[in-house]
Amino acid sequence: MRTKIVKAFSLVFVVVFLLGCTETKQHKVLKLAHGLDPTHPVHKGMVFMAERLAEKSGGKLTIDIYPSGQLGSEQQCVELLQIGSLAITKVSAAVMESFTPKFKALGLPYVFRSKEHSFKVFDGEIGKELLLGTEEYWIRGLCFYDAGFRSFYTIDKPINTPDDLKGLKIRVMKSQSAMEMVRALGGSPTPISWGELYTALQSGVVDGAENNEPSLYTSHHYEVCKQYSLDEHTCVPDVLIISTKVWNTLSEQEQKWLQEAADESVPVERKYWAESVEESLRIVQENGVKINYPDKELFAKKVAPLLDKYRKDEVLGDILRRIEAVK
Repeated sequence: MRTKIVKAFSLVFVVVFLLGCTETKQHKVLKLAHGLDPTHPVHKGMVFMAERLAEKSGGKLTIDIYPSGQLGSEQQCVELLQIGSLAITKVSAAVMESFTPKFKALGLPYVFRSKEHSFKVFDGEIGKELLLGTEEYWIRGLCFYDAGFRSFYTIDKPINTPDDLKGLKIRVMKSQSAMEMVRALGGSPTPISWGELYTALQSGVVDGAENNEPSLYTSHHYEVCKQYSLDEHTCVPDVLIISTKVWNTLSEQEQKWLQEAADESVPVERKYWAESVEESLRIVQENGVKINYPDKELFAKKVAPLLDKYRKDEVLGDILRRIEAVK
């Protein structure tokens, strides 16, 4: 009984502590939590946003940031956000697939022709539509952050062709499209939470994973995985989301300040990202990681049937055609 009382008290304390938006006569404070390291470029982008918001509002509306999973996993942060106990968090666009199928298009392999093409999609009409398409789930998108191209890294086997993935257990996000992609390439997709992946790699539960350069570095996965193959199969962005329960408590002026600060942080985060990619590749190579440059066309051809399948889907087919039409 005592244990149950303690647990109940702890839960109440956490919820009260979090309260997505705390308010005094002087100003409002929005709580933002995420699982990234403070050295990560996406975190730095959010810090810039918080600074701009404080400047724009004259200190009337500010953001407190809790990085490194201090307030829970990505999934827990989303759940807290939906009930209004957390104001803002960062998720991968792959996570948003569970709220609207349109987001799945952003996680399909070789959808984007280049980084510039992806930016035009995220910053344009399609991006805006996706950001505002989850409000019925108490989630509103503020902006897309660059999360680079995702590629395969493995413990000791280089991935130079799709055939090299046969028999390998590859960690993926809990995303249907990510699992389908790895399966189409011949690997065995294994969903594992980000926080558990280092141990899973170290113990051999999985043979590798797929992610971008800064994540390979900041996660320290390069200590275990010594082969990084830049096939650049997907360009899944990060999404900064706010609880609609919190958003609706803000005045029109406060909403304007926040949205402007988020928008202004996007090009800054992209600059941080580009710098981080270069630095991360340098550091992991200095620590014994071999960088491989496979022929991407081999991988694109292998997953072409997967894209063809989705082009026949009523919802995804339309958005894929619109993405391909962006010049």
